[in-house]
Amino acid sequence: MGRFVNPDNHAFQVALNSEIYIDKTELLSYTNKVLDTNNACICNSRPRRFGKSITADMLTAYYSKGCDSRHIFDGKEISKDETFQKHLNRYNVIHFDVQWCRASAGSAEATVSYMEENIIRELKDLYPDLVPEKIYSLADILGIINNAFNQKFIIIIDEWDILIREDREKTAVQEEYINFLRGLLKGSQPTRFLHLAFLTGILPIKKWKTESALNNFDEFTMLDPSVLAPYMGFTEEEVKGLCQRYNQNFETVKYWYDGYLLSGCHVYNPKAVVNLMMRGEFQSYWSQTGTYESILPLINMDFDGLKKAIFAMLSGDAVKVKTTSYQNDMITFKSKDDILTALVHLGYLAFDRAKQTVFIPNEEIRSEFVEAVEENDWNELNDLQMKSEELLDATLDMDGKKVAEIIEEIHMDYSSAIQYNDENSLSSVLSIAYLASMKYYYKPVRELPTGRGFADLVFLPRKEYSDIPAFIVELKWNKSANAAIRQIKDRQYTKVLEHYTGEVLLVGIAYDKKKTRHTCVIEKYTLSCRT
Repeated sequence: MGRFVNPDNHAFQVALNSEIYIDKTELLSYTNKVLDTNNACICNSRPRRFGKSITADMLTAYYSKGCDSRHIFDGKEISKDETFQKHLNRYNVIHFDVQWCRASAGSAEATVSYMEENIIRELKDLYPDLVPEKIYSLADILGIINNAFNQKFIIIIDEWDILIREDREKTAVQEEYINFLRGLLKGSQPTRFLHLAFLTGILPIKKWKTESALNNFDEFTMLDPSVLAPYMGFTEEEVKGLCQRYNQNFETVKYWYDGYLLSGCHVYNPKAVVNLMMRGEFQSYWSQTGTYESILPLINMDFDGLKKAIFAMLSGDAVKVKTTSYQNDMITFKSKDDILTALVHLGYLAFDRAKQTVFIPNEEIRSEFVEAVEENDWNELNDLQMKSEELLDATLDMDGKKVAEIIEEIHMDYSSAIQYNDENSLSSVLSIAYLASMKYYYKPVRELPTGRGFADLVFLPRKEYSDIPAFIVELKWNKSANAAIRQIKDRQYTKVLEHYTGEVLLVGIAYDKKKTRHTCVIEKYTLSCRT
């Protein structure tokens, strides 16, 4: 066994030794299924602290000839699979972490040669009579080994995209690296010596000119995780189990760390959940991931509509996005949509594939956005925050006239001339207008979000602010504010507050398209306990 060729299982054993370990070995059932097929090249990208390295270490511990891992996997989910013994520790494995190699090489420019030279050196030790003195690439030596012994390899690359992300300006380095990967992983020759290739990283595979640099790979990303979704973080059931074990309130954990909707599966940031369980403190652990600094230049880019989109998401709204133009790097940004897509891959936004929208997933990430915006001293946010606080006070004081005036002012400031009389635009403006509510209320619930986007918002106070009322906002288009109140009552919107007891304010807001004027009526309603 070596550092890179046929490593042992010690790295994965460290994960198993941890107090909290969630069994994700069922992923191996999928990789076993695609071994030696057209689907054997996999790129699984996800944010930092989402278990990428543990996944790479698990694959190595299971497949590598350099160790005996039966005792490690006995009792795990993969041991129940009929393919378990067939593939356990049966393969030549090459595993390297590009981030670690970059640091050891001393520079980005020396990274590719460092990786090739060290891996080739270990292969020469394993095949001393076979490998010629002059060898031009790692792909060459793997081809020679395959021709001589009909032996194939599993290649596992962790942090595959570090040179794309961290050395974004060094085009020569990136081109050398992409060519290295192509020679190793793409084409008919690598097919002969590859059982499986598994890449982990944050970004999807870089688009090189008009297509993916490695278009033979199946990609599983934060935009489209497909069947790998349950293995890209902690699932809701897994978090519920941890909450019982560590005596934490699941609904509070959900509010802080849920929000990633991956192929219908709710996924939580594993590192944040583990930190909470071990430390017992609800806070943002995200800024410790190393990606925080990378979002500051992104959200400050001067693309039309970017700041408005961030304001809307800070208010709990979702924003439409087109993800197809993003080049999967950290330098080629041509629009607001490219920035939002990058933030999805970095984990700062969640993506709803069905609706093609992005949103801030939870309170942890929202607090990071607020800090980033405040650090950049956006005057627009300061002004909006002041107006929003005034709006919230007027709502709680049941001052309908004042509420209408402030919403009208915010509507004028945050809707473009083209969209001013658009219903969906007005819905979004309403979410932005109540930005200040996020300090005292949970993320607003969109009640009955069907039709053409009439905005029904439900604001439920956080437990520490139980002395303030919940409120439901209904927006009517070219009808009266009283009609909005009637609709709240007739359609029993208050049922969304099934377990809430106390005062509720019914807020009816009407917009007259012809007069471009708002009106507001507020009524008090009392809910009795129905649990």
